[in-house]
Amino acid sequence: MRVGVERSATWAATTPTKVLGPGHYYDGAGGYVGLAYDVSPDGQRFLRIKEGPGTDQTAAPPQVIVVQHWGEELKRLLPPK
Repeated sequence: MRVGVERSATWAATTPTKVLGPGHYYDGAGGYVGLAYDVSPDGQRFLRIKEGPGTDQTAAPPQVIVVQHWGEELKRLLPPK
C-alpha cells in the first residue's frame, strides 16, 4: 500500500492505494535477515522478488549468472584496433 502526504499548514494523508498487483512475493521468510526489497536511487521504482508459478519439483531452479572481470574478457574478445 502507498499513502501520500499532502503539504499544507496541517498534516494530511491521501487515500491508500495498492502498489503491487496480484502475485506472491518473497517476504524474507526462512531465516533471511535483511530487506526483501530495494528502492531505486530516484525513489520512483522498487524491486521485489516474485515467486515462481508453482512448486513443480521437476522445473529447473532459477539461475543468476555473475560475470566478474568482464572488462578483461571484453578486451580479449574485442582487441583494440
